[in-house]
Amino acid sequence: MDRPSIAFSAPGKVLLAGGYLVLDRDYTGLVFGLDARIHVHVQTLQTSPGLTLSEIIVKSPQFRDAEWRYGYRETEEYGGIEVTQLKGHSTSSQSRNRFVETALAYALTYASAVDYTRIGPASITILADKDYYSHSGYSENHIPSTLNRFLDFNIPLHQAHKTGLGSSAALVTAFTTAVVAHYAPLEVVDASSMQEKSRLHNLAQAAHCAAQGKIGSGFDVAAAAYGSCIYKRFSPSILEGLGDVGSKGFSTRLKSIVEDTDSSKKWDTIVDKKFAATVPKGLRLVMCDVDCGSETVGMVKQVLSWRKTKPEESVPLWETLQKGNEDLALELHKLTSKPACQPEDYEGLRAVILTIRSLIREMSTQSGVPVEPEVQTNLINACCRLPGVVGGVVPGAGGYDAVVLLIEDRSTVIDELHQFLEDYRIDVDQGHGGTIGKVRLLGVKQEDLGVQAEDWTIYDGWLK
Repeated sequence: MDRPSIAFSAPGKVLLAGGYLVLDRDYTGLVFGLDARIHVHVQTLQTSPGLTLSEIIVKSPQFRDAEWRYGYRETEEYGGIEVTQLKGHSTSSQSRNRFVETALAYALTYASAVDYTRIGPASITILADKDYYSHSGYSENHIPSTLNRFLDFNIPLHQAHKTGLGSSAALVTAFTTAVVAHYAPLEVVDASSMQEKSRLHNLAQAAHCAAQGKIGSGFDVAAAAYGSCIYKRFSPSILEGLGDVGSKGFSTRLKSIVEDTDSSKKWDTIVDKKFAATVPKGLRLVMCDVDCGSETVGMVKQVLSWRKTKPEESVPLWETLQKGNEDLALELHKLTSKPACQPEDYEGLRAVILTIRSLIREMSTQSGVPVEPEVQTNLINACCRLPGVVGGVVPGAGGYDAVVLLIEDRSTVIDELHQFLEDYRIDVDQGHGGTIGKVRLLGVKQEDLGVQAEDWTIYDGWLK
């Protein structure tokens, strides 16, 4: 039975404040959604008359050899839908993509729990807005254009440098939503409804944690599902005991978690979209790609190890950072309440950001982890000396991902910043075994929206 072609997208994120703190339910993070999105299109796989297939093809045509073919089957004892990568196709990648594979298995399992008879062969296409990956060899105007929204990166996926916008969370959220929407009855998926969006969020959190092999804070998935918000993480116990696809009762447990029907495992995520979840009018959030990227998992492990072994250092610093983050949210809220702002109105915001950065550098020193490496410090400081640049941070877990700046939303400020970065040269050895490349102003800006349906005609030329 043919299903209509369907497409969903989910935004990237920037954790402006609350890196590391957001791992703990005692603290919060201020996360902004971005207008850079991961898109997933699903359509029925067309076969020859009389030919029956149990196959789902997933393609990422912006990269070379990025195609994965999966067989699927219903397991016994309500174990869900198990997917198996099919080898031997000359056009397919022989490497495993654990995020695609896990998201597919979880989405099929949930969709089958709603109505198994609807599962059938499908072709899935993944497209990423260009700013998710560094493309320093590509020359373009710094003003975004819908005409080159999706780039052909012309390299294998494993060679691409991520810019740190949360591609895996956006992918899993868009992917699970699109797959469920393709197979499940139409009333099951309504991304415009907060109640239904919570189900999509819960499914994406479960799939993303399984793909990562750990239960993370989930702020990136929350931003992908809901958009900009102040976020307090869920209790890890909610997903503990879910088990693996194929284990007895997995389908039942997953459906209960997605629909939040188990009174002993109620979702306690707090997503506040009303307070300080928007960049104030007159300001703009921009990001500077340093063409490198960080090994976030390793950094998190080191920081948490330091926190555990040196509580006399870490606990007071954590509390002071939380206070700084709350002050930042309050300052943004105050500015948002103003009908118009003058440059002098940003002095309070500038001071709060400097305080937070000082605390982050203290964390770097005490933990031995390059949360704000010297080369990033120099880059942000240099940018902040430009007229109209209010402040900047290394967001999230820090390191060598793209830095974020808050600037006055004027074309002259954008143009001067762009020119400055064009001429910027790295002359500092930052140590810690990392290097950064050419600095480039990304075309992203803050956006409030989370996962949403898309008109799939915008993918003309990419759907083959």
